[in-house]
Amino acid sequence: MEHGMAIPYEVEPFRLSCTSHGKLSVWDGGGSGTPLLLIHGNSSSHQVFARQLRSDLAARCRLITFDLPGHGQSEDAHDPARTYSLPGLADCTVELLERLEVSSAVVLGWSLGGHVAIEMLSRFKGMKGLILTGTPPIRRGGFVEGFVSSPADGLAGRRHLSEAEVDTFAQAMFGTPVEPFLQGAIGRSDGRCRQGLFEASRAGLGVDQRLAVEGSALPIAVINGATDPLIRLDYLEGVAYRNLWEGRCHRLDGAGHAPFWHAADTFNALVGRFLGELERGTAGLERPAVKGDQKTVSTRASRM
Repeated sequence: MEHGMAIPYEVEPFRLSCTSHGKLSVWDGGGSGTPLLLIHGNSSSHQVFARQLRSDLAARCRLITFDLPGHGQSEDAHDPARTYSLPGLADCTVELLERLEVSSAVVLGWSLGGHVAIEMLSRFKGMKGLILTGTPPIRRGGFVEGFVSSPADGLAGRRHLSEAEVDTFAQAMFGTPVEPFLQGAIGRSDGRCRQGLFEASRAGLGVDQRLAVEGSALPIAVINGATDPLIRLDYLEGVAYRNLWEGRCHRLDGAGHAPFWHAADTFNALVGRFLGELERGTAGLERPAVKGDQKTVSTRASRM
């Protein structure tokens, strides 16, 4: 995708898929390549992945994305207490894959989506690889380790947001200028989901995410923005991933919390390389991860 290219936010083909959690709006590119499932972040929607859906990735693999319950064009959860937690969203995502008859896939999760993907490690036996972006795999109650400030104490966990708070939230997630589609997505999102996620976390629901990635033999790629204002990059690079792709966490220079947007070309190239190595069976562990070991990739910011 060329830098500066206008992005149409209503990206076809869409369909609704009925699950026990509610009807979900799904984008499925079809094709015979490796399925790659993209999971968006808190109070966002599938639209954040427009620069992947309109890229060469869509030609080389079967791209699938959807709006989580309570987000975008999907229904609010039928049973918020059941759905609005990491285990609930993970169960919902696995059920969706079953409805789509996808028995194996690589999963890419951004921010909240990455936490959902980690929760899926023990639930989706067909996961062939995991890509995390903007997602520190934290211990239970370990927000202060992985985040600059605890999201539970800020807008990410607040049920009701004012117009000004929506703008602030959007800036933190995507930077400036604030993308109008993201403002709309935040405004539409079910605030019970934000609230429920952190109530469930405080109640101890869900796996210890650090132990999960440290114990998983699955190839895991970690790609972050070098100027991400929300997460502690040194924490991510100190996690002892059992099978970290290329033995390092990748940083994309000039990108913040959404590197797949502001550094789309470079991000997509890394994802494509990871997929290729998975397909060839060469994406295994090369060497143990070392604290502070990382790779910074210089890239121009890609903006509309």
